[in-house]
Amino acid sequence: MGESNVRAVRGRASGAEILGAEVKAWRLQAGLSQRELGEKALYGQQYVAKVESGERLASPEFCQACDRIFGAPDSFVRLRDRATQGGYPDWFVPYLQLERQATSILDYSATLIMGMLQTEDYATAVFRASHPRDGVDEIKARVGRRLDRREVMERSDPPLLWCVLSEACLRIAVGGAKVMHAQLGHLLAEAESPHITIQVLPFAVGAPPAAESFTLLGFEEGPDIVYVDTAAAGQVIDSTTVVAGAAATYDRLRAAALHPDESLALIRRIMEEYAR
Repeated sequence: MGESNVRAVRGRASGAEILGAEVKAWRLQAGLSQRELGEKALYGQQYVAKVESGERLASPEFCQACDRIFGAPDSFVRLRDRATQGGYPDWFVPYLQLERQATSILDYSATLIMGMLQTEDYATAVFRASHPRDGVDEIKARVGRRLDRREVMERSDPPLLWCVLSEACLRIAVGGAKVMHAQLGHLLAEAESPHITIQVLPFAVGAPPAAESFTLLGFEEGPDIVYVDTAAAGQVIDSTTVVAGAAATYDRLRAAALHPDESLALIRRIMEEYAR
């Protein structure tokens, strides 16, 4: 995969920009100012400006209001759904597209087990904690999208997945003991695949080579990319310098972590602790 292809995924107009352009076009056709549209939709002028510029993805409620104000039933709601690629956050779509093309996935999980290796109950607990105002249906939809990402590893030619888990991922009781027991059992089952390697970075190592989670994607034809999560969004980076630095850090993580066999033995012991 060439550098131009990576940039094409990242450089195309985002869903937020496309949706924002539609909002602006309909607003101008209706002869409304940003302030007037905001008042009708119960939002501020600054919010409308950010939506129209593509700086912010319009909320479902704002899209519903636009459908009502412009007399276009479900048009903006449907456009928002397409803009978020079936519900994925707009900023996550570039990574998702690249993940599906990767030949190797190197992940470091600092506190939570990576999404691709999560069970349904574990993912549900994660989303309930991070999206406390979401309803049951919204949580189920988020979990469903996360579980759908497993399809990458179910192909006839899946990427090589190498995951280094901080021991914290095993000790933080996400969803309670029963959920964690099943989650760790799932890790053991997944590790039986010749395409998946799991290592644990134990607390005894002390200060870890990396404090935050990140993922390196490798391709048959470069460049590789690094994906970093933040509190607000995620970022795909294809800078050769940044990627090289992340690769070096990952090498240190693997060197400091337990051997894969020792890692699975530790996972098994902790799983048994959750069964008590």
